[in-house]
Amino acid sequence: MLEKLPESVGESLDGVRAGLENIVFHRLGRPEMPRLEVLSAAFPAGGSIPVQYTADGAGFSPPLSWSGVPPSTASIVLIVEDADSPTPHPLVHVIVVNMGVDDADLKEGVLNSPDHEGAALQVGRNSFLKTAWLPPDPPPGHGVHRYVFQVFALHVGAPFSQVPGRQEVFEAVEARAIAGGYLIGTYGREHKVKVNAEEEVLVPARDAEERVAPTALA
Repeated sequence: MLEKLPESVGESLDGVRAGLENIVFHRLGRPEMPRLEVLSAAFPAGGSIPVQYTADGAGFSPPLSWSGVPPSTASIVLIVEDADSPTPHPLVHVIVVNMGVDDADLKEGVLNSPDHEGAALQVGRNSFLKTAWLPPDPPPGHGVHRYVFQVFALHVGAPFSQVPGRQEVFEAVEARAIAGGYLIGTYGREHKVKVNAEEEVLVPARDAEERVAPTALA
């Protein structure tokens, strides 16, 4: 959707980012909370999310797994937020609630996405008000975005509404979380870098800070 935005728009918003401190996990302010280990077979912690899980590819939800769930856990919640979206709050890419204690992973493509029907999970509203996985879709020229896959173990409490949103999830996590953890995956669109008056080259966003060799600009 955003791939057609002029790169100049993304560049003009470069300093506008929601901030990692505003994701649900950090807003809780509970550094002492027991940690869950959250992993993906598709990318390492802090690594680049493969294109097939983004808006530039098939847009499938990536595989995800977690461990360290306390015995007293009643249910598992997942919320994925873009910490670098040019918005007042991190952009929500998916919410999943009421996962079972014995569920320790989500398979590739298990969540609904724009062109794919997933499995029968209770999915909340993303920031586009859809009950689906919103594939990473950063504005061109805005640099690398950090997508934070947050998993929380909750004790027994009030049931979620049928289609919960961010605030409802935050309140439930604030009141009921007994463990939590997250995994960060990154994705950014390519930058156009002027080499000389006649041509441009495309540089992956992760290398955009390096730009091109000084000799190429001479």
